[in-house]
Amino acid sequence: MGLNDPQWGKNKGDSGPPDLDDVLRNVNKKINNIFGQKKGGGSGGDEGSRASGPKPQSGGSIALILGLLVVVWLASGFYIVDEGHRGVVLRFGQYVDTTPAGLRWHMPYPVEKVEIVNVSQVRTVEIGYRNNVRSKVLRESLMLTDDENIIDIQFAVQYILNNPENFLFKNRNPDEAVLQAAETAIRQVIGKSKMDYVLYEGREQVAANATQLMQKILDRYEIGISISRVTMQNAQPPEQVQAAFDDAVKAGQDRERQKNEGQAYANDVIPRAVGNAARLIQESEGYKQRVIVSAEGDASRFEQILTEYSKAPKVTRERLYLDMMQQVLSNTSKIVVDQKNGNNLLYLPLDKLINISGSQPVAPVTVQPMIQEAAPDSSLRARESFRSREREIR
Repeated sequence: MGLNDPQWGKNKGDSGPPDLDDVLRNVNKKINNIFGQKKGGGSGGDEGSRASGPKPQSGGSIALILGLLVVVWLASGFYIVDEGHRGVVLRFGQYVDTTPAGLRWHMPYPVEKVEIVNVSQVRTVEIGYRNNVRSKVLRESLMLTDDENIIDIQFAVQYILNNPENFLFKNRNPDEAVLQAAETAIRQVIGKSKMDYVLYEGREQVAANATQLMQKILDRYEIGISISRVTMQNAQPPEQVQAAFDDAVKAGQDRERQKNEGQAYANDVIPRAVGNAARLIQESEGYKQRVIVSAEGDASRFEQILTEYSKAPKVTRERLYLDMMQQVLSNTSKIVVDQKNGNNLLYLPLDKLINISGSQPVAPVTVQPMIQEAAPDSSLRARESFRSREREIR
């Protein structure tokens, strides 16, 4: 179509741009047709009047419609971010801002758009199984320990989002990224641990170490994921050696039981033996002290007797003799008979004498130490007179 075409203006010879009034009239006609308004069907005068210039009412309608469209377009920029979610605003596909929960507004499409990300949802990635611990994935579950044993282990990793923009733009498959990081971390931790430690007492520590290492790997890649918990679902030897492993476990349990029984027996016997040993030591110490004291007493008594004997040997011998006879005869029943008495009948109550002798306790024969000084001269003279009378009687 040439520029001098009558459709672009009233003058055929006019080489200028199309008339703006004609363009507005054409747009107005199209809008009226869209909204069902009546087309012009009157006389030629009416057509001439319409051709002479646009009606003022048509221009106002266009402005109103355009204004309404602008308002609707601007209103489409309002959006609501729910609690626990974040809004990531993109302007022409480039990250602009992250908005918290609430009523928010952004430039409408196609200038800006919003991606709503759930940051409170706990997502789970399974390692070594899928949906059920019986549905094993051996490629992931079989791992080698530090003591060169193979174990079949399953983990569940729970994570949340801590950076929505990194989560959207720095990884294509977050679950796959977590799976790869978790498998790497768990294999490294298991490879530094013994088999018995992983299967029994070290389950919680293995999970904690795997959590820390996994978080370091994910932070290095900056994918906006935070590991909340790692749970060891199951850990056992491979099925091919399960029976042999059960026998080994049973033997270990028997060993521990016997060790505990032996320890209990030792805890019972050793204190009693220690007590008996202490008692014997104390008794022997007491016996030693008694023997020493007795020997010292005998030695002291002998020294005292020796001293007295050196002063008066005869008197000392007599005194020792009398003391010994007193000790010997004190435990016997003695009957004194006066021969000078002229009674012809002598009555001896033998039954009473026997009862008396049987009822008397036998006193221990002890030699009292002689610690007194030599007898006074008066006692010596009395004894000498007594001996002289005995000699006269004889």
